[in-house]
Formats: sequence, structure tokens, C-alpha cells
Amino acid sequence: MSNDTLTAGLESYEIGPKIHRLRKQKGLSLAKLGEHTGMSAGLLSKIERGRLVPTLPTLLKIAMVFGAGLDHFFSDDKDRPVVAVVKKKDRLRLPNRSDGKAPSYFFECLDFPVTDRKMDAYFVEFRPRAKPAEPHQHPGAEVIYVIGGELVVTIDGEETPLREGDSMYFDSSYPHSYRQCGRRKCSAVVVVTS
Repeated sequence: MSNDTLTAGLESYEIGPKIHRLRKQKGLSLAKLGEHTGMSAGLLSKIERGRLVPTLPTLLKIAMVFGAGLDHFFSDDKDRPVVAVVKKKDRLRLPNRSDGKAPSYFFECLDFPVTDRKMDAYFVEFRPRAKPAEPHQHPGAEVIYVIGGELVVTIDGEETPLREGDSMYFDSSYPHSYRQCGRRKCSAVVVVTS
């Protein structure tokens, strides 16, 4: 089989454009995606433009940033209903920081196999006595449901304490951050719309 045949076969999957769409949906620059994957912005740009076909390990690193599975890049499920089950043992636990500093919390994506999702859902464990998370903002809205412990959510400088069983909705385009409060471990489900 010739290299031209292989290249044409791989191009039909449109891996680069799919990565580009995922990146734009999340509002990430090539540089920011590079920080999360450990790849250069130039390499990622070549992949997005179809000038370079990524290896499977490279593609998996990229997919994990977006909470997607490899199947997203090799299937077309537009005519089927979207259903995904994520087993607890299959979830990937990630820190909120990728810069080597101590994380404020760890999160697990609850819907990572679904691509082009209309929301992102996370199970989050906030570290006792950790520094508050850095304020961040993004388009859309968030809902937080506290499973256990106590959490303080700061939105645009105003603190709101939440206890076990409490929930909160807010416009996530305002700067917001979270910090664990009290002595008990704190965990929550966070749902984000984009």
C-alpha cells in the first residue's frame, strides 16, 4: 500500500479540523493547548492544518485535554443518540493546575467520551488547607452541588459559603474561584455550560 493511499485514508478522518474545533469550543489558544500537552504551538498548528498526522500517543494527549476519547477522531456518530457511561475506574483524576504548583483541587470528567457536548460535568475534590484556586472566568454558566464538606465560592469578589447538600448556579463569565472550608474533606459535582 502506498504512502499516498495511507495519507488519503487518514485525511478522510479530518483529525486536524476536529482538534481545531475542540480547541475553539474550549476557547484555548495553541500556546495554552501546548502547555497542557507538553507540545509546541508550532507542532499543534501543523497537526490542526493537516500537515502532520499525529501518532496515537500524541493524539491521546490532545484528546485528554478536551475530555474526549480517541474514538472521537475516528468515528461519525451523527445519526445515533448520544449516550455515554463512564465507570468510576475509568475516570482520570487531574489537578486544577498544570504549572507544577500545589493544586487547590482535583477533578474528574464525568462525561469525557462525549464529544461536542453541550455541558461539562466534573466530580471535584477540594484539598484541605490548600490555597484558594486562582480566579478564572469563561463563557456560560456553572452549577455546583456540594456532596460533602464545606466550600466557599467567590464570584466577582463576593464569597458564598456552601455546605453539604447546597447547590449554586452562577454566570461563569465573572471571575470566580473555590476554596475548601472547615476540617472535613469537601467534594462536589460541578456542571459547566459553554
